Amino acid sequence: MMLHIPGVLRREQVAAMRARLDASDWIDGRATVGAQGAQVKQNRQLPETSPLALELGRTVLAALADCPLFFSAALPLRTIPPLFNSYAGGEHYGAHVDGALRRMPNVNVTAGGGEWVRTDVSSTLFLSDPDDYDGGELIVTDAYGEHEVKLPAGDLILYPSTSVHRVEPVTRGARVCSFFWTQSMVRDDMRRGMLLELDQTIQSLRARLGDCAELVGLTGHYHNLLRQWSEV
Repeated sequence: MMLHIPGVLRREQVAAMRARLDASDWIDGRATVGAQGAQVKQNRQLPETSPLALELGRTVLAALADCPLFFSAALPLRTIPPLFNSYAGGEHYGAHVDGALRRMPNVNVTAGGGEWVRTDVSSTLFLSDPDDYDGGELIVTDAYGEHEVKLPAGDLILYPSTSVHRVEPVTRGARVCSFFWTQSMVRDDMRRGMLLELDQTIQSLRARLGDCAELVGLTGHYHNLLRQWSEV
């Protein structure tokens, strides 16, 4: 399931974030990938435990907490603190799959980091508008082909972490994004998609009809499926 979630950040939030990011010191993006990713990755990012990355990451997480659609789609159990990257001057990221497990950063641990998180859902939050740069499309491949993603600043794309994906070379301007992974309460992507569709149907019917016996029944069905499928 791929899902475009508009307006996760307000325009003024994006502008304030970009002012600080544009003045920051970036490092080689290969610092946070494994051997396979390092062969195809060429970009820059903030150190994941830098004070700025942690502060801006908290802003992103707070915005997600106020986004019902993200919750319904991801059903988050744990989310890795958001990271921030930048592509310019031909930088790109070749075809790869995100690692199945990541460790929570822990600035108080000298080695190894914190608890392990299973990466079920990948998210990219765009901090540059499409007109600000050429290239830089996120290409996600699934059973239905390749899907090209280039969203307005403040919008988010959510997709299964099992997907092969890449970022095309940026040939003008800079593509700045936040990205992160979520361990879902429901591991299976198809089940998450079914629950999202059922939840959206319930919300749409409630807005049109108000609560009624049939909606109570549908709501109970949703929660019983979530109870059956969740891993908490």
